[in-house]
Amino acid sequence: MQEFILSIMNQFGYIGVFLLIAIENIFPPIPSEVILLFGGFMTTYTRLNVIGMVIASTLGSVIGAIVLYYIGKIFNKDRLKKIISGKIGKIIRLKPSDIDKADQWFDTKGNKTVFFCRFVPLIRSLISIPAGMSEMPMGKFLLYTVIGSTIWNTVLIIVGSIVGENWTSILNILDTYSHIVVILLAIIVVVFVYIFYHKRMKQEKTKINSK
Repeated sequence: MQEFILSIMNQFGYIGVFLLIAIENIFPPIPSEVILLFGGFMTTYTRLNVIGMVIASTLGSVIGAIVLYYIGKIFNKDRLKKIISGKIGKIIRLKPSDIDKADQWFDTKGNKTVFFCRFVPLIRSLISIPAGMSEMPMGKFLLYTVIGSTIWNTVLIIVGSIVGENWTSILNILDTYSHIVVILLAIIVVVFVYIFYHKRMKQEKTKINSK
C-alpha cells in the first residue's frame, strides 16, 4: 500500500495528493499520514511546495468529506428511526427516541465535534456521516471541515518538509498515536454501551415492578 501511494505521488504530484487524500477520506484505512509526511518530504527535492501541498490535500479532504456527508444525508435520521422501530431495535434495545436524543446532541455539539474529530484517526473521516444524518448546515460543515483539515494537513506537511528523509520516523510516532487513540475510543465505546444498557435495564425493571 505504502509503495503504491508513494509512486502515485511521485508520478502525479499535486493531483496525486488530491486524489489520494479524497480517497483516504472515503476509505479511512488508507493512511493520510503517509501521504502528508511524504508530501512534505517531496517539497525538499522537487518543484512542489508546501502551500501547493496544503491546498491539494485540503481540497481532497473536503471532497471526501462531502461524499460521506451526503451518504449520511441519504441514510438520514428518519430512515434510521424506521429501522430501530423494527426487530433490530428490539434486539439492540434502541428506541426511535434514542435517535432523536443523539440528533439533538449533534445539533448542539456538532460544530466542535466536526472540528476536533479532524485530528482523530479513523473518526477524522467517519464524522462526516453523522453530520449528514443530522442535516448539519452545509456551510457550517464546510467551515469546520476546512479549518480542521487545513490545520492537520499543514502540520504534517511542514513536519515532513523539516525532517526530510527521516519522515518515516515521524510516521512510526503517529502510528503509535493512532493505536493509542483507537484503544481509548474502544474503551469509551464499551463504557458508554455498558452505562446505556445498564440504565435501560433499570428503567425496564422499574416499569415491570410498578405494574
